[in-house]
Amino acid sequence: MNEFEKNIKHTRNDVVDAGVGFIASFGFFATIFLIATIIKIVGS
Repeated sequence: MNEFEKNIKHTRNDVVDAGVGFIASFGFFATIFLIATIIKIVGS
């Protein structure tokens, strides 16, 4: 067992962190897509 396994800083579930990261990145790219779509519609 290495030192990182002995000295655990937090015991929070990693699935929650992965879910938050996925939702944040998805929201970012969806916002960019919506802005680009609005600009395309207004420009035509």
